[in-house]
Amino acid sequence: MRTDAIPPTGTCHLVTVGRRSGEPQRVELWYVVVDEEVVLTGTPGTRDWLANLRERPDAVLQLAERGDELAVTAAEVVAPGRRRRVVEEAWRLQPWYAEQPFSVEDWVADSPMVALTPTR
Repeated sequence: MRTDAIPPTGTCHLVTVGRRSGEPQRVELWYVVVDEEVVLTGTPGTRDWLANLRERPDAVLQLAERGDELAVTAAEVVAPGRRRRVVEEAWRLQPWYAEQPFSVEDWVADSPMVALTPTR
C-alpha cells in the first residue's frame, strides 16, 4: 500500500466478516501510518472488529481521502516495542489519542492494534 498517498492519520471504515453472523460488518476507526504501515488502533478494551479479524484476517479498508476501497489482510501488532512505537506515533500525530484517560502503558498493554497489508 503506498502510504505516501494516505494522510498520516484520520478515520477510515473497515469491513470485516462477522465471526458469528458471517455477514459484512462495517465500522469507523482511527488509523495512523507508522513506518509506512497503516495501523488501526483505539482506546484500550475489547472490540468486535478485532475479534472478527482474529478469526478472518481478510477485510476491506475504505479511505474517504482516497475515495477507494482496498482489500487488506490484518495482522495483530503484538510485540511490545512495536506497540509502543505505534502508540507514541499516534499520540504525536493525533492529539485526541493523548487526551483519553489512559497512560501510554495502558495503550501498549490493552489497545486493539492491527497492521494492514494490501491483498494482491
